[in-house]
Amino acid sequence: MTRPRILVVGAGFAGVGCVKRLERRLTEREARITLLSPFSYQLYLPLLPQVAAGVLTPQSVALSLRRSQKHRTRIMPGGAVGVDTAAKAVVVRTISGEYEVEPYDHLVLAPGSVTRTFDIPGLADHARGMKTLAEAVYIRDHVIAQLDLADASDDEAERAARLQFVVVGGGYAGTETAACLQLLTHNAVKRYPRLDPALIKWHLVDIAPRLMPELGEKLGAAAMDILTKRGIQVSLGVSVASVDDETVTLTDGRVLPCRTLIWTAGVAASPLVATVGAETVRGRLVTTPEMRVPGLDGVWALGDAAAVPDLAKGEEGAICPPTAQHAMRQGKTLADNLVATLRGQSTHPYTHKDLGLVVDLGGMDGVSKPLGVELHGPAAQAVARGYHWAALRTNVAKTRVMTNWLLNAVAGDDYVRTGFLASKAGTLRDFEYTDAYLTPDQVRLHTGPFRGAVG
Repeated sequence: MTRPRILVVGAGFAGVGCVKRLERRLTEREARITLLSPFSYQLYLPLLPQVAAGVLTPQSVALSLRRSQKHRTRIMPGGAVGVDTAAKAVVVRTISGEYEVEPYDHLVLAPGSVTRTFDIPGLADHARGMKTLAEAVYIRDHVIAQLDLADASDDEAERAARLQFVVVGGGYAGTETAACLQLLTHNAVKRYPRLDPALIKWHLVDIAPRLMPELGEKLGAAAMDILTKRGIQVSLGVSVASVDDETVTLTDGRVLPCRTLIWTAGVAASPLVATVGAETVRGRLVTTPEMRVPGLDGVWALGDAAAVPDLAKGEEGAICPPTAQHAMRQGKTLADNLVATLRGQSTHPYTHKDLGLVVDLGGMDGVSKPLGVELHGPAAQAVARGYHWAALRTNVAKTRVMTNWLLNAVAGDDYVRTGFLASKAGTLRDFEYTDAYLTPDQVRLHTGPFRGAVG
């Protein structure tokens, strides 16, 4: 008897959590498991701002998928660029740029999300994101390069422009990014005696009326107070009207001389979702509470790309937010349901009550709401780091992160640029490959032979 083929797309919190559970619960005779990912690591996304700030090394937040010799999952190096549910096959663009077709009996879609963008003049060409490990490394290089170039310039206008930074997005990613990078430049300028620290200006911009509204009014105000005391200018109810090589124009009419725009204004489901041909809610695949995709045989979805009903809220139409907390737990539940399906047993709906939120603002600052308890300052920062440290999947990662934290606290940073993409202005498209996905017709050209086999 042929073993069922389980194809898991995506090595984020959801995909890796699912695979690990499948490996523990299924014997080798019961199924063949393949994990499709461009990189052989799981990225611990919440700590990316600390990589950009140099507090953590990139390797610290990239948890190897190949470290354990016990794993029997086949890791396929590539990205899914199209799904043909009629052929029960996925088109894969390998890391060498070639196209392959991977058939499946059960497809687990956990492709995650990409940075959400809008049709703003100049945004696609001049904005940088904070969604991938490469972006975090690039932004660190770019920010330090602005200090170097400002220090070398005798033009006061150029100096001021290079030392002005704009971060768009008042959610967790944007707030943490602005906070951590402001500390980077605040500390680094001490090594640049020709630069006036007063010239360094950080702006945090968001169209929403409040900073991190999920935290509540009190903690949002506490975060605002921490940022403003550091000198970060927070502008709410404002967005970007346009951007070019030398300026960022805001919707309130201000024109900021600036060479750095970091865009973190929310996320959108992976463009892979559009190739599936199933119902979506806000761009995310509609699923049952058991995380099946209705009407598609053998297709499951979870994580940022799925609209999984949030049964814990008890509200009609509520869906789980795209957080790591839900993604990790959905992975385990989906794996259990998939195992039950293979064994002819009953499945169970996903339900999880949110345990709270943590925000690390760097240094000794943070705001957190664990189990509904509101904290800010050093206590909140300790909770935030404790949560992230405990959530790291391997003891090796925990050791690296803790060592980095201690080393940074004691020795500080050397503010070294790696030269990554030094000759090219990296854009969102360069790092997130949002233009790599195929049209339905292109998908069918690749999967034609498989459609006949399924029929």
